Amino acid sequence: EPGDRVASLMPNRTELLVHYIACMKSGLVAMPLNYRYMAPEIDHALSVGGARILLAHTERRKDLAASKLAKALPLGQIDYDDEDSDENKHTRFQSLLEAAPTRAIKAPGPGQPAIIFFTSGSTGKPKGVCHSFETLGWIVASAIESFEMGPEDVMMAAGSASHVGGHHLSMITLATAGRVVMARTCDGDEILPLLREESPTKVWMLPSALYALVHDHKATREDFSSVRACFSGGDKVSEALERDFTQLTGIAIDEDYGMTEIGIPTVTPPAGFRIGSVGPLAPGYQASLRDAGGREVETDVAGRLWIKFPGNMVGYWNNPEATAETVLDGWLDTGDVMSADRDGYLWFHGRQKQIIIHDGSNICPQEVEAALLEHEAVAAAGVIGVHDPRHGERVRGYVTLDATVSPPAMQDLIRFARARVGCKAPEEIVVLDDMPLNATGKVDRVTLK
Repeated sequence: EPGDRVASLMPNRTELLVHYIACMKSGLVAMPLNYRYMAPEIDHALSVGGARILLAHTERRKDLAASKLAKALPLGQIDYDDEDSDENKHTRFQSLLEAAPTRAIKAPGPGQPAIIFFTSGSTGKPKGVCHSFETLGWIVASAIESFEMGPEDVMMAAGSASHVGGHHLSMITLATAGRVVMARTCDGDEILPLLREESPTKVWMLPSALYALVHDHKATREDFSSVRACFSGGDKVSEALERDFTQLTGIAIDEDYGMTEIGIPTVTPPAGFRIGSVGPLAPGYQASLRDAGGREVETDVAGRLWIKFPGNMVGYWNNPEATAETVLDGWLDTGDVMSADRDGYLWFHGRQKQIIIHDGSNICPQEVEAALLEHEAVAAAGVIGVHDPRHGERVRGYVTLDATVSPPAMQDLIRFARARVGCKAPEEIVVLDDMPLNATGKVDRVTLK
């Protein structure tokens, strides 16, 4: 029935976009689950969203077998496959497309729920963010302008369309009659052939994926010959990554800033490129930077970012308390700390809940991580605050190392960081085999803690 939530656990393929459009046309509420979710996370999302049915790819059947809720949904679970073989006992996705509607479909109204995304869970358990057809329309309309999309564009959004980045960039491309290139993963072994064969005009990738593409794969400038713009968001783009990527490709990385609850409020335009800035406000957005007392801060002074926009979320699904804590008089508290220069360009300093307080001074983890990443031996970096009875918190860094470079002594690495960020540098550094990432591919500081 219209309004029912249809959960999906689907890989990053065109079928996922087809699923979204089918839900929108029929008034159903799409509820994408991150494809990395394991059984407990799947159960949490299904419970929060009150899903009626789950559409899942068969390659996740082992994990779904451990789910307590998937098989108990009111309308059950549809397992589909994209392989056409005699041994395939599951529904083929193509057969779902061939099924004719059994009744007339009424177009949904603008205020009806359209989609429920789940937050990355960087500050707690994921919450269900509800967008209506109207709020989603505002997000798409604004992003079409800020990303300068047109029918000639081929967009490769190398991020999962189960999350807002991949979803929004795919939708603005389709809305302008462009072509979407779906990357199954962010791994260079998949990205490089797509760059060579599909000739995208615009590319969006997470900073961590861009770093791997530049340093771990044999990418050349020729691979990017069709690309006119490269966008990145979801985490801070370090100056080292910006420098290395530009040197390899001849293209600058245009940073954007987005959030599940508000869409993509800033994009750095190619004509106004400034290293380190996430750009000016996109069309339709209003911003307010406030101190701890709720007063607006001056130019170049860091404050907590509040956003007002017709495309702000309707609310957290079935969580009015969290909605009331986040939205006040139409302004949404992002929890992110930013400053604005005299030209209105915003500069990201970090999440308020991740700020490290050392001897009364605020330290942004991303700033320290960027300093560590400048070292040639550091492949990935994560920084957290650890309780200290004398100083409040001390700074601890975690790194993974580039296997092709001689490993540095940790004290040398600390001195390297101190030369760049002074007293904000880590007092200790731990080497990891792999950097933990959250469901959206960002450094998982909760796990590090």
